[in-house]
Amino acid sequence: MAGIAAAGVALVPAIANAAAGESPRFSVFGLIGDGTSYSEGGAYGSDQSAAGRPYSPYSLYPEAGKESLYKPDAPEYIAKKKAILAETTKRLSRLEGYADKKEWREVNGELTRYMYETRDAVTYLAKTKEQKALATAFFLDIEAASGAAYQKKQDACKAASQASVASFATLIKAL
Repeated sequence: MAGIAAAGVALVPAIANAAAGESPRFSVFGLIGDGTSYSEGGAYGSDQSAAGRPYSPYSLYPEAGKESLYKPDAPEYIAKKKAILAETTKRLSRLEGYADKKEWREVNGELTRYMYETRDAVTYLAKTKEQKALATAFFLDIEAASGAAYQKKQDACKAASQASVASFATLIKAL
């Protein structure tokens, strides 16, 4: 019987953080009340009085600022985007040859496989109103080439492919 009583006493937890004469601590979502209490984790351990605090007590990430690791205009990001544009030049030059051979799947393959990255790179690098207008013209040209390939219109596909190469070259010069 003494062994069972000893095991029962071992399983009953000690009174957690209770001190004589101290009132209970509370916290409402870690924002109101005692930020050191265990309830709600004190806004997940964040310092709500700091200038770079999260916009929400549920967010792990503070607002972007000068101390942020991601810098939108960092040279390594710009170099990566320009490398994507160099690869796009190679891929666009293949379109007319595919249209000559009536390889419609290849035309659409080139336009869907890599142009997603191209659109992202162009959108990232185009800052001025003129650059954005040139980007839109290029996007319309590659969409026309893709549409002509789906419809198997050889002359229209070749013309749109040539137009996309020309508009892309103009866009590259502007960027």
